[in-house]
Amino acid sequence: MLKYSNFDLKIEEFMLYCTSRNLSPKTRKSYETTLKLFAHYLNKAFVIDDAEDVTKSHIRHYVKSLQERGKYTCMVEKGNNNPLVRTDRGKPISVNTINNYVRNIRVFFNWLEDEDEIEKNPMKKIKLLKGSERIKAILSEQEINSILNSFDKTKFNEYRDYIVTLFLLDTGCRISECLDIKIDDVNLINQVVLLRYTKNKKERVVFFSPKLKKELKHWIKYKDRYMVNDLLFPTNRGTLLSINLYERTLRKIGSKLQIELYPHRLRANFAQYYLLNGGDLLTLSRILGHSSLDVTKLYLQFDDESVNRQYQKFSPLNSFNLR
Repeated sequence: MLKYSNFDLKIEEFMLYCTSRNLSPKTRKSYETTLKLFAHYLNKAFVIDDAEDVTKSHIRHYVKSLQERGKYTCMVEKGNNNPLVRTDRGKPISVNTINNYVRNIRVFFNWLEDEDEIEKNPMKKIKLLKGSERIKAILSEQEINSILNSFDKTKFNEYRDYIVTLFLLDTGCRISECLDIKIDDVNLINQVVLLRYTKNKKERVVFFSPKLKKELKHWIKYKDRYMVNDLLFPTNRGTLLSINLYERTLRKIGSKLQIELYPHRLRANFAQYYLLNGGDLLTLSRILGHSSLDVTKLYLQFDDESVNRQYQKFSPLNSFNLR
């Protein structure tokens, strides 16, 4: 019979609270994974199994351990993220990822404090890590072509993933929103898609180009020859395609091309190209489904080459007819 610690039980209560608040599955999964890893560390390093016994010193030791141990070197469930087959296993955990862990732990202890489960909140004086901001270069047209040419479109799974990649590049939607799309949500005539399952749980529409319209028509016709299914991007068994499976495909392609590649980078790339091609920030924010312009601005870190191209277009001096 499994023995649960007090800490484990508090995590279960917290997850019940998160479910009652109707938080998204992705958010709940992030909280649960973070807290289980944290509880595992506390038990192994300090033999702590009660949230009341956690101090700010324990949390700082945990942050230090995250900085030292590397990605996917610790897991609380077998098969979680398939750590042994990941190409980035053991590489340093990014400052952003560690800060996300700290935020999740803070939410948990704030909840414990609100519920009068603890007398002192150990997160009160814990600050986020400071790190040098690394600007990822926008994917060039040549790189995008190389990525798209890496898919074998004679195979169902690779053809589907090719269309998913085009879809993300053209619409800027989140991968979770993309994979939940049904055929009936797509209006090919007006070139618009209804996203029903969004991060903020509010339906929104995104638009697509004539080029993607042509590709989608071919894909839907191809898919319908193999199965009767209402999903736009099903697996070859007719089930919902998982985010992990698509991410794994991108990682393999990225590794082969020596490009850091993941779904969210395609979304950020859409945002950058949208502005570089003359789009405005307010409309972009609505397309991306952001709650404020401040969130959208986080996507817009242009590399020097992109800034230079725009500068050459809009240089004030070049616009003057000087004699």
